[in-house]
Amino acid sequence: MRFDVAGCALAFALAAVPALADDTIKIGYIDPLSGGGASIGEVGLKTFQYLADEINASGGLLGKKVEIVGLDNKTNPQESLIQAQKAADQGIHIITQGNGSSVAAALSDWVSKYNDRNPGKEVIYLNYAAVDPVLTNDKCSYWHFRWDANSDIKMAALTNFMKGRPNIKKIYLINQDYSFGQAVRKQALAMLKEKRPDIEIVGDELHPLLKITDFSPYIAKIKASGADSVITGNWGQDIALLLKAAADAGLRQWCGRPHRGQADRSCSSGLRDCRGLCQLGAGRGAKIRG
Repeated sequence: MRFDVAGCALAFALAAVPALADDTIKIGYIDPLSGGGASIGEVGLKTFQYLADEINASGGLLGKKVEIVGLDNKTNPQESLIQAQKAADQGIHIITQGNGSSVAAALSDWVSKYNDRNPGKEVIYLNYAAVDPVLTNDKCSYWHFRWDANSDIKMAALTNFMKGRPNIKKIYLINQDYSFGQAVRKQALAMLKEKRPDIEIVGDELHPLLKITDFSPYIAKIKASGADSVITGNWGQDIALLLKAAADAGLRQWCGRPHRGQADRSCSSGLRDCRGLCQLGAGRGAKIRG
């Protein structure tokens, strides 16, 4: 997350919500700080706290100090609404979240309804990483602002890259079974059919979100399928454990992942082989590790 993007987003938020009388601008960070998504949620919290420190060291925003308030949603939409209400009860007018598009959809809907019921006390929702396209299409909200590219944009970049790699002939899809994972799967199938109709889809699997502790059975299926490449939108422990199982099994297939950032953290967490992992993110091209 770039400092200038975050600063611009916060400035936008200040313009959109009612005037804040306090000397401190509080931002409710609603993401997993426990459970299967805790590792990535904690990284996000530290990132926001770092950005707040940088902003404060530069004089704050409009002369006001920025404070990040961590609120654990356990990657659960209903728990997220509880935490959002808790934030509102504390007088927090800006909330942020990024892990889980199902959570994002619930928060976006809650913010719209809350603001309709509470004129003059509006809350704005800054979405930094939940990238299901529906959030800015069918479920678009005036109070929801996302600064990451959606999964369709990232998949378009990934498949454009794959179009020029004739050595990719057989692909296995493995994704989390919720809105984002389903969106990745849907667009991967559609875009590959359009750009590389010669590619054979040898596996297409959806698994429970942040519930799998051992991906070795899935890796065994990938090896047995004869796939030379894998596409996944997995994040959190689901990407870390998938890569670990692949490394343990000696799997060296090329892996395309339309989500930025966490692959580097997974690779630096003791995994022996991340070779062939392709990361894509907003404003970046494809990047091959190894």
